[in-house]
Amino acid sequence: MGKVITYILSFLPISDRKEAALVNQTWYFAALDSLRQESICYNIPATSASLKTISRLTQRHVSHVKMTALDGSATSRDIIKSVARYLGPQLHGLCLHGSSLTEACFEELLLACPCLTALNLGGCNSLFMPGTLLSKAETALQAKRSLANLQELNLSGVRYLSDLTFNRLTGCTPRLAKLSLARCHMTFEFDAYYGADKYNSSVLLTFRNLLQFVRAQAGSLKALDLSGTSISSQPMASLVRVENLRLEEVALQSCRDLTNEAVSILCQHQPHLTALDLSGCSELSDRAILVVSSRLPALRCLRLGKLPRITDAGFQGISHLKHLQSLDVSECSLVSCSELVKAFSAIHAEPKLVSLNLAFCSLLRDSAVLSLAKALSRTLRVLDLSSCVSITNRSLKAIVSYLSRLSILRLAWCKELTDWGLLGIEEPNKEHELNREKDAGPKFSRNFGNMGFFLPPPQDLVQDTPILIDFTEQAVTQKPHVSLTALTRLQELDLTACGKLTDMSIAKVISFPELRRLSLSLVSNITDASLIAVARNCRSLEHLSLSHCGNLTDQGFVEAATSLYRLQHLILSSCNQLTPRTLKAIGQDCRQLKCLDVSMCSGISMTDVELFQSRLPLQTSVHSRFVGGADLSITL
Repeated sequence: MGKVITYILSFLPISDRKEAALVNQTWYFAALDSLRQESICYNIPATSASLKTISRLTQRHVSHVKMTALDGSATSRDIIKSVARYLGPQLHGLCLHGSSLTEACFEELLLACPCLTALNLGGCNSLFMPGTLLSKAETALQAKRSLANLQELNLSGVRYLSDLTFNRLTGCTPRLAKLSLARCHMTFEFDAYYGADKYNSSVLLTFRNLLQFVRAQAGSLKALDLSGTSISSQPMASLVRVENLRLEEVALQSCRDLTNEAVSILCQHQPHLTALDLSGCSELSDRAILVVSSRLPALRCLRLGKLPRITDAGFQGISHLKHLQSLDVSECSLVSCSELVKAFSAIHAEPKLVSLNLAFCSLLRDSAVLSLAKALSRTLRVLDLSSCVSITNRSLKAIVSYLSRLSILRLAWCKELTDWGLLGIEEPNKEHELNREKDAGPKFSRNFGNMGFFLPPPQDLVQDTPILIDFTEQAVTQKPHVSLTALTRLQELDLTACGKLTDMSIAKVISFPELRRLSLSLVSNITDASLIAVARNCRSLEHLSLSHCGNLTDQGFVEAATSLYRLQHLILSSCNQLTPRTLKAIGQDCRQLKCLDVSMCSGISMTDVELFQSRLPLQTSVHSRFVGGADLSITL
């Protein structure tokens, strides 16, 4: 029976499984089994409250743990010892990103985890600063046993990483498949080892030493992240020509010195790539994109965000990427997507694209969105059109009509969207509404004299027909239309700064049983009616952003809070009508809340925030900058 329940629960999102675990003991253990099968990562904050929880996690067979904000304090040391004792033997993934732990604490934890397959030490600068990590022969030997099966190592953002510490650590990982050195200070041009055979600098991290490592582990290495480094054509050529190296994933985000030639060399010698990230490489042009399209037929994920030089011409060969599932061209200001439309429409086999990011593509027009929606109607699940300022209700109508399987839709800062678009109703002709303002008084006319007292003759001799608009709910429901509610599978919706939206649409169409994240920040016209409707119609909400919604009041939150029992993150900054009454309602009903932002709420004081925090679990974080109507003016 338990296996059947586990199988059923595997189709549900994590939050639903947590709720199902409360049914009875059988369902509880079935929910734990389903979570364990997907390697869910548990976040353990560096607080004394975590100590009681760690020992209980043993029964859940937790295999992946993330510990944040660790330092040299007694509390952090106790947490590390507790994790090492209770969870260490069963851990497969360990993330210590950004922690300031000591070498002794890290080595104690590492040696207690003999089954590790993934280790994240990104940003752990204090750990590498002394340069003595794993310097003792006995400790290094024990570390080799713990890291014998390690496949993923993340050292991104470590400022004090040197060849010496890198060699000590990677010398314990004979089966490494994925390595990240993003934003590490690596030297490419300067040769610190001219004429030398051994590379063990305690000061520098050099490309020559990395190349030696790649040659040694070419058979197992499949993914490499060198984002934010100074890699150029010559080092790239040396790297990708390593014998037996067959990379599948390469990330080169924000490599400012990367050229079209370097990308061409990469594609020529590593044609089996399935994922490539070239975001922010500002020197690249259309030539690089054309090479990628022609030489990487197995590519599934391509990220090209923030490339100011590429145009539509660069996507003329995108149809060759028949396995492409994710495409990011965000912040490419010269791309209008005309070639993307041709490519996806011309593919004889059905396109496999699942995720498309076109954020900040200011040249994107409604016609392109319509064509893309038609071509990708069967596969697309994620669509980001944030800050595509030219799109209107026509684009929204196309999305709703063709992309019914969307789970994530981002339309932030699309300021031309109106209530009519969300409701799926044709917007009345503004010319008819204004009746051309024929009786508005005398106007200046360049063609009919310069005195300005003569009206120009009518340009359209067809008599205007009056349009009667019925705003009643009954008329709206009776007219055939396809509203936003047709996207029944939505889990995330972003309408930030869509300033023309009001209660007329928000209260009616934001009704999605699976919606987890919703942003209505800077939608200043909505009132308590929208808040209450959203809370009642979206019971699965976990993240809700309502910053700068000045018409929301305490009464709205008193009524809405009872339906937001799954809420974990709530942003209410600059909602100036809110008072401690809202905090009381949230504290009583939103018991799973992890983060609350009431910054710049003039009706809430610091005393109110402290009282609110005292009544909530310790893991709840409250942002309260400039509360109580603080003066934000800058004084000299």
